[in-house]
Amino acid sequence: MSIHTAEVCWVRNEAPFIDNKYSRVHRWTFDGGAVVPASSSPHVVRVPFSDPACIDPEEAFVAALSSCHMLWFLGLAAQHGYVIESYTDTAEGKMEKNVDGKEAITKVTLRPALVIASEKVPTDETIKKLHHDAHESCFLASSVKTEIVVEGSWCIA
Repeated sequence: MSIHTAEVCWVRNEAPFIDNKYSRVHRWTFDGGAVVPASSSPHVVRVPFSDPACIDPEEAFVAALSSCHMLWFLGLAAQHGYVIESYTDTAEGKMEKNVDGKEAITKVTLRPALVIASEKVPTDETIKKLHHDAHESCFLASSVKTEIVVEGSWCIA
């Protein structure tokens, strides 16, 4: 078992607050010392009360799922003797009403583009299996109801 922590801190500026015209900008501080400027999404709360330059929770959710999948994929590929030169995922989360009628990220599509630089060349089926196994191993994918789809591509360096 492990415990994972993050400090989320928001401080009211001089806005009255109860009129709902206050900044949603805040910060995330992680146990390793990384500090990330965060805000509500401008799709949820309009600018200037949100800041599109900051990370929003929905983007972070998509990035976390992508990162978890990638880390598992790279580990599995290494175990199988495949050298991955690069892995770039342009992940996308779709927010819409779920079956309960609540707004939710209902689907995350991962689009990893791999460059493989090993003498041992995988087949398309091998890559699909590695993605499947990465998905099955990802702690975050196991923690959410969101549908996660992988539409990957790969080439030899």
